[in-house]
Amino acid sequence: MLADPEKAGYLSYNLEALSKVSTSHRSFSITVDGPPKTLLSKKNVVQKSFVCTNRWIYVYYSMQEMLLENILPTIKGRGASFDPVNRFEKLKIEPDLEWLEMEGDRSIKTEYFRDTTREILARNDSPDISFTYSLNPYRGCEHGCIYCYARPTHEYLGLSAGLDFETKIMVKSDAPALLRKRLNARGWKPQVVAFSGNTDCYQPAEKRFKLTRRCLEVFLEFRNPIGIITKNALVSRDIDLLREMAKRNLVCVTLSITTLDNRLARKMEPRTSSPARRLETLTLLLAAGIPTIVNVAPVVPGLTDHEMPAILQEAAKRGVRQAAYILMRLPHSVKELMSVWLEKHYPDRKEKVLNAVRSTRAGALNDPCFGSRQSGIGVRAETIRGMFAVCCEKYGLNGEKMSLSTDHFRRPAPGQYELFQEVT
Repeated sequence: MLADPEKAGYLSYNLEALSKVSTSHRSFSITVDGPPKTLLSKKNVVQKSFVCTNRWIYVYYSMQEMLLENILPTIKGRGASFDPVNRFEKLKIEPDLEWLEMEGDRSIKTEYFRDTTREILARNDSPDISFTYSLNPYRGCEHGCIYCYARPTHEYLGLSAGLDFETKIMVKSDAPALLRKRLNARGWKPQVVAFSGNTDCYQPAEKRFKLTRRCLEVFLEFRNPIGIITKNALVSRDIDLLREMAKRNLVCVTLSITTLDNRLARKMEPRTSSPARRLETLTLLLAAGIPTIVNVAPVVPGLTDHEMPAILQEAAKRGVRQAAYILMRLPHSVKELMSVWLEKHYPDRKEKVLNAVRSTRAGALNDPCFGSRQSGIGVRAETIRGMFAVCCEKYGLNGEKMSLSTDHFRRPAPGQYELFQEVT
């Protein structure tokens, strides 16, 4: 016998509501005569438990099932519609469905929290990544890209990879000062620093806090090279600084474009710049003499992979000469988030997309292995790799290797910072 439904979070229907139950769950035959019993069945790879008594029918929902049944509504401007369970936490919160039904359209405001980190440059020794250090002024990302591999990092903070990742943003307000201290240290060897790499440094929070711009001023002051990765047209705001860095070969900007379909982009990455704005930004950056790379990322097998040629062609038309791509993978709870998102927005393609991902990840939805995690394995992955190579050759991309310079690095003498501020 299952626990008391009223205490265990069950939904209850009296016998008059039987028609509602049978309509919602057509695959079940429910009998209310006799002793209490539990009926189990599978639908969408999720089990439903019915506890039948002479008077009540109790229907137990798992978190994922509630979402697959579209009980939790989509939240405008958000990629996720719920908070999956944190893999490090023993407790979990499940929503009150009756309350949500009465609540109607939901909206969740973004909250900002001060991050008092003492180190601003993150170090990695991954053999398949070209940089050693990266800088992320923010933890969490309001862009809300449903596929984002960085979502599970919020779980280290005791939060969720779902809505928490999009709405609870950690702001490293001391980032510029910490960066200056790090670059001024005797042990620092000038090298390319990746600006982003985890969350987007030009996400909406940057309009308010301007930490990315202030860090750019520090990099320019020390003349240390950087590689920026973003999906946001806000990067064009800082063309004045980027132009000065480009004169000394200190910067390149990588703009990620997932799709040219604006309707799809609004659902999949709701608070990023539109595809058209990103293409326009490529034009602006190149016109200012700033080396720019287009990154077809992530490629979503079965949903956006067919758009790769068009994206590369549009970028090449605007003068881009360097390109890259990254194949989507779904680590930890991102699997659940993506599965629910597909069920809500593209139910007819859900299994096609997930099976396509599995075909590039040795039967799984994630592959954390160095060397294959970014490009995948298998026939489909090889086909995508071949298509990328053909398109690059056709549109004149990746003909020359891009490299940045460390020759101009300097440590300004004490007292020069104020003068630098006046000049820039």
